[in-house]
Amino acid sequence: MIELFRIGFLSVTIVDVADVVIISALFYVFYRTLRDTVAVQVLILLLLLVGLGFVTEAANLKTLNWVIRRIADIGLIAFVVLFQPELRRVLLLLTQSRLFRLFVRSSNAETIDDVLEAVGEMAAKHIGALIVFSRSEHIRVTIETGVELQAAVSSELLLSIFNPRSPLHDGAVVIDGRTVVAARCVLPLSNEQRVSNRNLGTRHRAGLGITEQAVAVVLIVSEETGDISICYQGEIELDVEQRRLKDLLQERITMISTV
Repeated sequence: MIELFRIGFLSVTIVDVADVVIISALFYVFYRTLRDTVAVQVLILLLLLVGLGFVTEAANLKTLNWVIRRIADIGLIAFVVLFQPELRRVLLLLTQSRLFRLFVRSSNAETIDDVLEAVGEMAAKHIGALIVFSRSEHIRVTIETGVELQAAVSSELLLSIFNPRSPLHDGAVVIDGRTVVAARCVLPLSNEQRVSNRNLGTRHRAGLGITEQAVAVVLIVSEETGDISICYQGEIELDVEQRRLKDLLQERITMISTV
């Protein structure tokens, strides 16, 4: 391995530099995400213990090095156990980043299956729903009108949100990838009031309105009829048949995922 330079008795190679850069970048991401929590103080303490461990190892202080490394190992396990919510928050932010999407192109199939399971039950029970599929950065203003959730997509979660007794049921849910970003979001209303000689209700006009202004796909369940409609690029397809729904939704979401 080619030596770049020496610091006292330590030899520094390009691999060592790359190692430090990667660890520094990961620590920065963790710090930026956790900086307003108690977890960041514990994270800094663990980092100091790791650094001290390297120093004692280089100085050949074997006993002290063993003690420090054991404490660091126990501290790492305690950190993972005690701060699970904060770590989930970090992972969600990482999976939503542009860099992650460059290397990992996850399938939308699991999200669509969860959503359609919930939508099928809501349609059968005539529970109104308004679900927006879009990247968060495309509709940031809309997300800010609602309640931020940052929760994993599941049929149970969607059913609980749109339950008429839920405080979050009135408004739209925004989904980005595998994440329910926010609920109770207010969408802009379209000026269109009739399509195919049919009057559009507020829920349908809202779904149409957001697709006129942003890159999004909207799934609508009518409270009155239980019919399911899809909005995309300022157009609405009313009463989509259940047998066509999955393929049509998959096609539309794939199109916005590449934008």
